[in-house]
Amino acid sequence: MSETFTSVSQEEAGFRDRVRLSFDLDADICVIGAGLAGLSIALEAARLGASVAVLEGRHVGWNASGNQLGTVMPGFALPLADLIERIGFEDARELWALSKEGAEFVRANATEENMPGIAPSDGVLEVSNVDAGDRLISRLQMLHEDFDTEVEGWQVDRVRETLKTDRYFHGVYYPRAFQVDGRKYVHGLAALARRAGALIFEETPVVSIDHSGIRKRIVTPSARLRATHIVLAGNIHLGAPLKRLSETLLPVWRYAGITAPLGERLHEMIAFKGSVMDSDGVDHFRIVDGDRLMWESPETTWAARPQRFAGAVRRRIRTIFPELGNVEITEMFGGATGQTVHGMPQIGQLRKGLWVASGFGRQGMNTSAMAGQMIARSILWGDDRWKLFSPFELVWAGGTTGRVAGQLVGIWGRAGSAAAGLLARYRERAIIKDREREARLAEANRAAGTGPRRPPPGVRPQPVPPPKPAAQDAEQGTEPVSHEVGVSQQA
Repeated sequence: MSETFTSVSQEEAGFRDRVRLSFDLDADICVIGAGLAGLSIALEAARLGASVAVLEGRHVGWNASGNQLGTVMPGFALPLADLIERIGFEDARELWALSKEGAEFVRANATEENMPGIAPSDGVLEVSNVDAGDRLISRLQMLHEDFDTEVEGWQVDRVRETLKTDRYFHGVYYPRAFQVDGRKYVHGLAALARRAGALIFEETPVVSIDHSGIRKRIVTPSARLRATHIVLAGNIHLGAPLKRLSETLLPVWRYAGITAPLGERLHEMIAFKGSVMDSDGVDHFRIVDGDRLMWESPETTWAARPQRFAGAVRRRIRTIFPELGNVEITEMFGGATGQTVHGMPQIGQLRKGLWVASGFGRQGMNTSAMAGQMIARSILWGDDRWKLFSPFELVWAGGTTGRVAGQLVGIWGRAGSAAAGLLARYRERAIIKDREREARLAEANRAAGTGPRRPPPGVRPQPVPPPKPAAQDAEQGTEPVSHEVGVSQQA
């Protein structure tokens, strides 16, 4: 199926009439934030029979949830090896299984019947910037055998046959991973939640929260709402009422661009229909609208106009695929994700009836869906699997100092990735040159007849005795022998 990323309906683009909360209301669950996490919670809870009200200060999916590439795959922002080291093998297996459930939640919702025009496509390829063959084998074994994940290892030749660039080496292919139009998905999720009975109020910021007592009270500019449970799903934009919680997240703005139509030359360079991401988290791209390239790369810990980064995206594309030339960027977009200090999402109950679902970082599609299922089922069914996230406590992200440090670490990480890739490609070229030089030398030896000669079949070469010292020859009254191999002199 072809995917149309840039064409959205008026309702999906946010031009429909937005409903503000203008009357007092009671609900079982109040969700603050109408992004991927908040809408997933609202949808799941409404399907399970709860009355749900969602409060959004701006409009549905206005931030990162409505400005992402839509790649859905298992896992977390924290690498799997680090996750195992942090919480142990068995708990890591359980969390990984939950992340797969989150991906399947998205798959079940993102159908043409539920969300017309969503056009999901299969396959995600993670490519390495360095030659990591040995590590690739052990990782594939762990994912397949221990974490029940369908994966394939791609050798360098296959990667470069598919992606016409020498920047990448080995690859890990996830055939069950997929991608959807991210903008359509978040608005489609809101439509499904409304259809299930959830009430979504936009342009309704939260002024204050009183989370004491059985029935919590939420104050907005025009009305009050009471609920038994409050779920904080506003990421870094929870605002003054929950500033301390927002400060546990490092805001990272990620920017992406979409090129003008590139025609057949794009498919000559990229013969892969799904998403491609590098192992260092620098680049993330895929083909949309048939012959346009959507590319996500620059990031910063400070807000900026996305259009400022069009040149950076264009240069990055030219660096990886120089044969595409200086492409035209026709659209830029971006949003802020909240990244935790430990790299894992914040999911759980802060106090009785007060829940948090935040800090999903770059791996937001499956983990936000997972959070939606877990929290709704915890509230309504008593499912306590959210406690698996208890080791990942709320940690202050460092405020302004943390943002400066995060920006420097990001710059350092990208520079380190570039240096490692440059060194890997230099070593590869050096190995190729050595092999070519040896081949030329062998060919020259064969042509000149001076190459190493083999003895006739059945004839074993005789060892040559070591020469005697001249002094010893004189004492024995013999003539010195010649040191030429295979030639003797007679007295």
